[in-house]
Amino acid sequence: MRIMFVGDSMTIGSTGEHTWRYRMWQHLNREFGRPYRIVGPRTGLHDHAADAPVSHDYADPAFPERSRAHLAGWGEGWLHMAPLIREEVAAHRADLLLVSLGLIDLGFYTDAGQTAANAREFVAEARAANPYVRIVALPVLPNIRAQEDPAFAAEVDDLNEQLAKATADLATSRSPLLLASRPADWSLPRDTHDGTHPSHRGEHKLAAAFANALHQAWDLGGPYEATG
Repeated sequence: MRIMFVGDSMTIGSTGEHTWRYRMWQHLNREFGRPYRIVGPRTGLHDHAADAPVSHDYADPAFPERSRAHLAGWGEGWLHMAPLIREEVAAHRADLLLVSLGLIDLGFYTDAGQTAANAREFVAEARAANPYVRIVALPVLPNIRAQEDPAFAAEVDDLNEQLAKATADLATSRSPLLLASRPADWSLPRDTHDGTHPSHRGEHKLAAAFANALHQAWDLGGPYEATG
């Protein structure tokens, strides 16, 4: 199975971080129980000084280059990924997409309705490349802005409702589509280091959300256990 991580700044991570992608790689090595490959066109972390994805300074240098692959970018959302995903799924022959997008869309680009429409386009484009692709998406996790801005918090709630509806509308037996459960007890002080981006604890929680969804819905791998 060829697995592609798709996301925004929470997924690409920045210089010196492990990332939840690393935590998921550890989990897959322990629990997946079948051949897999992590695929994608990018491997870097975001470098704040350069304001570009040019860092390869992961917290664990033993994280192998071949497993660092992803399709994630700082400041990129459903708006940006929908036009890219057909080409990247085809080029990397991806079977399974693990997607965490939406917060940046609402923060800078589109409202809940437009963002949900872009998510639907993303699914259609991914299926155009692989009619059997499986997709697991994570609901948008409210950040510090949602905590301080009730109107933005309402947009986050609205988008999550629309993503749940899109999942129900678009899921098929040939190309399953799943909305993962929000990480339990997500806490901005404990699970983020800045009110948005995951801390070590948050990385484990994001990986667990995807790992447990795969296990519970499709019997892929086992339950997530945090290590390190």
